Amino acid sequence: MAAAGFFSLSPPSVFSKPTFLLNPIRRLPSLSISASNSSSSPTEFKISFADSTTKTLVPSPPPPNHSASPIPLVIPWIVRDENGNFKLQFTPPAGFLQAMSDPKPSSTKNSREKKKKDPTSAPKHSKAARRFYNQNVKEPQRLSKVLAAAGVASRRSCEELIFEGKVTVNGSLCTSPQTRVDLSRDSIYVNGNRLSKRLPPKLYFALNKPKGYICSNGEEKKSVVSLFDDYWKNWNKTYHGLPKPRLFTVGRLDVATTGLIIVTNDGDFAQQVSHPSSKFTKEYIACIEGTVHRRHLISISEGTKVEGVHCVPDYVELLAAQLDAPRPRLRIVVHEGRNHEVRELIKNAGLELHSLKRVRIGGFRLPSNLG
Repeated sequence: MAAAGFFSLSPPSVFSKPTFLLNPIRRLPSLSISASNSSSSPTEFKISFADSTTKTLVPSPPPPNHSASPIPLVIPWIVRDENGNFKLQFTPPAGFLQAMSDPKPSSTKNSREKKKKDPTSAPKHSKAARRFYNQNVKEPQRLSKVLAAAGVASRRSCEELIFEGKVTVNGSLCTSPQTRVDLSRDSIYVNGNRLSKRLPPKLYFALNKPKGYICSNGEEKKSVVSLFDDYWKNWNKTYHGLPKPRLFTVGRLDVATTGLIIVTNDGDFAQQVSHPSSKFTKEYIACIEGTVHRRHLISISEGTKVEGVHCVPDYVELLAAQLDAPRPRLRIVVHEGRNHEVRELIKNAGLELHSLKRVRIGGFRLPSNLG
């Protein structure tokens, strides 16, 4: 790929486009040239022009003869030969008249614009092209996915609603979650309530989870989603006419664990962040009861078994002591993120955990001023 901001131009052909001699040839006054050459000095030319007052007798043109054949029009052509030198000829170059008669092909820029203006053209098979095609060309999608995107419930819960016969499409009962529907054309009802034609926007929140709250998407009083109750009060003013989205957490934190957790309504984004194939590292700060020795750090770095899998942390460090933090603190970085992984690493090393806080996911760090 060429560097941004530079264009690569191909060299011109040996037989470039001929140059037209459109200006009439001027008649120069008569001149005389005399040359002298000697062995010791280079050739010298003496040029003298005739007197401009001298009148030249020009005979009168003969009367036109209409019976004679017309004199052909001769146009000089200056072209390049095979060696790249200029030469004069009185016939058009080979292929020039044919090239002039052929229609000009459309430029690359115009063809690109036509492709952009035609959203129904088949996309390329790359992942980015398929994502762009799905976002801009509204093809029919699965009914369960449309209900989940509209904020009705989770995709699994939407499938249960469909199986229970609580969803109708265009007046007909639908019991198959794989049914293809178009939200802009089809009329969909869930529990007798019509689904809005407009989908809620994609929202992304970084939350500093307090202690004692669970990562549940239900209606529990002390769930992470319940912390957004004040946010929903101004929803209709900010997003007038749009349905309220259904938020959920990306991954989970223990009830006693605090710190960074991401809340969103974008299922694809949540799957990308939480899936092990993304290899996003997670950083935790653990406060320990008692004294931390070198053997404890070695034991944690060697890893332990969690859910039958041997988990090894990416990084373990004993942080410097601070006045406002009398207990020793450990910085532990993991990439698998299994259930209770950090707690099991500390427990296996023979240490007692006082508090645990997550401060980073991938390249996003919890802001220090976020309460």
